[in-house]
Amino acid sequence: MDVNLVTGLLVGIALGTLVTWLALRGSGEAGRTALAGVTAERDLLRERCLDLETSLAEDSQTSATLAPMREALSRMERTVGTLERDRQLQYGALGSRLEEVTATTAALRDQTASLAGSLQSSSVRGAWGEAQLRRLLEHAGLLARCDFDEQVSAVSEHDAAVRPDAVVRLPGAKVLVIDAKAPLTRFLAAQAEGLDETQRSAHLRAHAGALRGHVDTLAAKAYWTAFPTTPEMVVCFVPSDAVLAAGLAHDPTLYDDALARRVVLASPATLLALLRTVAFTWQQDALASNAAQLLALGKELYARIGTLAGHTTRLGAQLSRSVEAYNAMVGTLESRVLVTARRMHELELVSAAPPTVDVVETAARPLTSAELLDALDEDVRRPELDLSAPQREAIVSRDETA
Repeated sequence: MDVNLVTGLLVGIALGTLVTWLALRGSGEAGRTALAGVTAERDLLRERCLDLETSLAEDSQTSATLAPMREALSRMERTVGTLERDRQLQYGALGSRLEEVTATTAALRDQTASLAGSLQSSSVRGAWGEAQLRRLLEHAGLLARCDFDEQVSAVSEHDAAVRPDAVVRLPGAKVLVIDAKAPLTRFLAAQAEGLDETQRSAHLRAHAGALRGHVDTLAAKAYWTAFPTTPEMVVCFVPSDAVLAAGLAHDPTLYDDALARRVVLASPATLLALLRTVAFTWQQDALASNAAQLLALGKELYARIGTLAGHTTRLGAQLSRSVEAYNAMVGTLESRVLVTARRMHELELVSAAPPTVDVVETAARPLTSAELLDALDEDVRRPELDLSAPQREAIVSRDETA
């Protein structure tokens, strides 16, 4: 409460009391009675003024105490306002994203419906399955018309014409037969909108039954009799993991029963692993073939090295004999011819002295490598060379230096 207001109120009460007292001063007993009432009222007003002053002091103290809380409440109010504005912005962005997701979902639903409608045709389903199979074959590293053939015609033991979608060649002139015409009609029907769980489950059970019927058809064709080099089985390619999983979920014994009838149910993941194994087998076969060729080349090279070593040894022996003949000639020249020539020089019959002819001390180096000696024939191994002591020492020294 304002202090000026309280002061004015007190002054007004005092003036009112004075005026009333002056008016009633000469009125006698009635005036005194009225004066007593006014006095009592004045005292009451004074007490109320005191109470108001006390309350005013308490209000001031309370206001000072609550000032920090008021500031905190103001900050919280501002924060809440900011959060509210951010929330509105985020909700607006979320609404835009939800609209985009809704539009994308609608477009995807339309495309799915279009694809499902296209796959209702058996020819389109077959073409799609064959395209999926070809992609897996190529992704596994196999080459068309080299590692596999498509749409190969043959005749089974029952004189029935069969035409599998792909025949994969295996090492050792073996083949693997693959069929890609798995049924999809009832599975696609189960994906339609507006179906309850009972209707969808009925379509999937019918899909499992269609897969079992296709297994029976493949088993009856007996592809392994039309291709004698294939294992006694045929791979039934199901072009989607979800399609095969749905069939097995509603017919748990389907896979084992198919194996018992020599039909292997393969999803894209399973078939890709199988084809990767085939490609790796081809690589190993190529490495083994190359290793055999390298072994044959190594043996041939080793034999030719032995022949060359024999020729080298015989050439060395001939060189040694040539050196011996040369040294014998030098000996004859020194002891028989040059003696007479020197006598002619001594008698001054010629002006120049005859030249000195040196003996050849270097001999042909024989083969000493164990690998080359093992390749030599016994008749040419380690030939006995008639070498002088200096020649033998020169050969040993040269070997140590080498």
